[in-house]
Amino acid sequence: MAITIRKKEGENSSAFLYRATSHIRRSGVLLSARKKRFKLNKPNKAQRKVSALHKIAVIKKVDLRKKLGLPPVKKSRRY
Repeated sequence: MAITIRKKEGENSSAFLYRATSHIRRSGVLLSARKKRFKLNKPNKAQRKVSALHKIAVIKKVDLRKKLGLPPVKKSRRY
């Protein structure tokens, strides 16, 4: 969705800028762009399965460490 706004003859730049920003705001282009940018897709069936299997593996590992009396594993931060 492209918007073309041209400067009118004899219009100063601040007036043009004001008119252009208000036109863009009213058109809803920014709102739709933000919606597209931050939209998260639902995980598909394969992704849900992988996540569930990973969760089960982690729970088994934690339970085993508890059973053996070992301290819990610290989560490492990735930067």
